[in-house]
Amino acid sequence: MKTLRCCLAIGVLACSLGAIAGEARFTRIDYSGDDGGAAPNADQYRNPVLAGFYPDPSAIRVGDDFYLVTSTFGYFPGLPVFHSKDLVSWRQIGNAIDRPGQMPYGDAEELTRGLFAATISHHDGTYYIANTCFYCPGKGMGNFVISAKDPAGPWSDPHFLSFDGIDPSLFFDHDGSAWLVSNGIPQVPMRYDGHRAIWLQRYDIATMQLVGERKVLVDGGVDPASKPEHVEGPHIFRRGDWYYLTAAEGGTGEQHAQMVWRSRDVEGPYVAWAGNPSLTQRDLDPNRPSPITSTGHAQFIELKDGSWWTVFLATRPYRGNQYNLGRETFLLPVSWTSDGWPMVLPRGARAPAIATRPALPRDPQTAPMSGPITWSEGFTEKPGPQWLTLHAPQQPWFRTGDGGLRIVPGATALGAHGRAGNGQPTYLAHRLQHHRARIEVMLEPAGLEAGEQAGLALLQNETHHLLAMVERDRNGAALVLRLRAGKDDPLLGRELKRVPLASTHEAVSLRFKLDGPTLDVSWRTQTGEWKSLASGLDTSVLSVDRAGGFIGNTFGPYAVRQ
Repeated sequence: MKTLRCCLAIGVLACSLGAIAGEARFTRIDYSGDDGGAAPNADQYRNPVLAGFYPDPSAIRVGDDFYLVTSTFGYFPGLPVFHSKDLVSWRQIGNAIDRPGQMPYGDAEELTRGLFAATISHHDGTYYIANTCFYCPGKGMGNFVISAKDPAGPWSDPHFLSFDGIDPSLFFDHDGSAWLVSNGIPQVPMRYDGHRAIWLQRYDIATMQLVGERKVLVDGGVDPASKPEHVEGPHIFRRGDWYYLTAAEGGTGEQHAQMVWRSRDVEGPYVAWAGNPSLTQRDLDPNRPSPITSTGHAQFIELKDGSWWTVFLATRPYRGNQYNLGRETFLLPVSWTSDGWPMVLPRGARAPAIATRPALPRDPQTAPMSGPITWSEGFTEKPGPQWLTLHAPQQPWFRTGDGGLRIVPGATALGAHGRAGNGQPTYLAHRLQHHRARIEVMLEPAGLEAGEQAGLALLQNETHHLLAMVERDRNGAALVLRLRAGKDDPLLGRELKRVPLASTHEAVSLRFKLDGPTLDVSWRTQTGEWKSLASGLDTSVLSVDRAGGFIGNTFGPYAVRQ
């Protein structure tokens, strides 16, 4: 038996755990990805600006600085916060939800529940994030606001709000008054499935609570007769004497579209623009090459020079509506019509993969979050803010330093995530950021005991994931490839391939090579050559189109005991 000192919640809290049966040691992980396409010149940038699972972006400008936050659903730490000087190069400076007891979303039944669309705002030296914790235990749709003096954190504990709905967003008017706009159930009886409304209510920053009457600004959407579905993701901003309300319609799939209304009074009435939508790709030929689809959930930002830009989500399918990267963060300029309406793209115009940069000083020190990316991680220090677990760890199970990452195999399989009383899978995750990527991990399995296994996971959700694992039993060790492709598959996945290993002590390297919907899996010992474990696997089974939900793939070291 061993005693392992480790860190809880990705370096947040140091603690110890005794009487441990075994451990897996990961000494290195290497990642490289390049989806090709034209390269931007010095005056251009590449979309998306945040590649991979970074959906529902919200961004603001504070002086010369820009800050951005995205959704994380069931992953922890939650709500990554980014900083930029040029709107193109973003650096993660923290996570707004980074303490295990800060947000009670650990018992959500599905990974796609948890922290939905967050919005960031700033007023009088304080930063605010409004968010929905969907199916928080005891909270249902738990809307809340957190605050911080520094966007890098620490952020406060949540102030929960008593209203039904999702996607809250704070707006601070010129007179200092605060308003919260959100999606919600209509005031009238629902006329069709997906019938929703946009609501407004005053917000008191002293008590961090809603006050006064809650009122409907938009019932249904731009054209109620067309039965628009799921109007959501609202924001209010001011330009001159006009208040502009923006929101998305059509769900988060290929019918996604960004709509605009305006009013002379923050409380309305709001009138829809006759030229709506301001942004969509739903009218384009679905067979176009290299499509960018599902554009929407936008937030508009005014620069110091008076120009306007927007961040929004979109997807990059590799076939049909299949993509494994999730919804990503894109950036485009906003133009204004002669009668004062904001236009992102004319109807029928394609969202560009390459566009002209904002007129802002470049930030050459920030590592790329899009385009070709290469990195290595030896886990000599605590994992950076981009590393994730499935909900917050409630007990220690890994540590870094001392030659790498050591994971104590837990009893909860990835397929059992979210089941009451089953605990947390011992999985350390990183977002997949490319359709074409190579992932390599080196594992020393000598510390594993009989009934334990460790290796590399590629995860869409609890019912859809692929595992390349070194498995140890009383007779030795074997390399095993497993796939879980539905809730009826075994929790550990269906076995696709098994290769006995001659030694239980020699280091093993595992490699995933992705090319759109195709995956090749290889392996080698420390002294050997690469060998194929499987080739041409269909990873479209890990796409949202087939696996359901609306998150993106993650990958990383994983260990489990049976």
